Amino acid sequence: MSDPYKVLEISPDATDDQVKEAYRKMAKKYHPDNYAGSPLSDLANEKMKEVNEAYDQIMAQRKGGGAGSKSGGYSGGAGYAGSNPNSSFQDVRSLIMSGRIADAEQILNGVPMDRRNAEWYFLKGTVLYRRGWLEEAYNHYSRAAQMEPSNPEYQQAFNQINMQRRGAYGGYNPNMRRSAGGCSACDMCCGLMCMDSCCECMGGDCIRGC
Repeated sequence: MSDPYKVLEISPDATDDQVKEAYRKMAKKYHPDNYAGSPLSDLANEKMKEVNEAYDQIMAQRKGGGAGSKSGGYSGGAGYAGSNPNSSFQDVRSLIMSGRIADAEQILNGVPMDRRNAEWYFLKGTVLYRRGWLEEAYNHYSRAAQMEPSNPEYQQAFNQINMQRRGAYGGYNPNMRRSAGGCSACDMCCGLMCMDSCCECMGGDCIRGC
């Protein structure tokens, strides 16, 4: 694809926050809902796909993961959306599991408002989680859990991100002021334990013997 920074209309020297802000601005401008029934709908969808790919490419490069890496989150935990035989969005789940976050988001964004059920909010929350937008992911997981309170998949995702939101596992807490010195040794230890648990859910083992 063309230069991802040119697609987002920012400089390569832009900070991560500036990259995210530029992405939000472009996504709002070219969101499929804005062009429903318009002759420009197909063009907007193509532009939205290009914007998604540009954002993913930039964040992958900054994380040092190379061209095949995707931004945000980890494979398990709150950001995990495994296969579900009863799913009405099995294609989206497959894309998420294969790391094609931009493609998954494009499909979700094209779903009309009246078809956005609890699973839609869960999967959209997963996409947001993978991108590292944890507060937005929390809101979507919360909506999914409220719409279907008896669904264990949605409840587990909401409970886990809620624990992170409160600072568990060394996670983020939007209401907690971080010290100037950054993460403590305790935070790092808890974070490693959480990562090991998530790896084991996917069949791996980050810390042997744990």
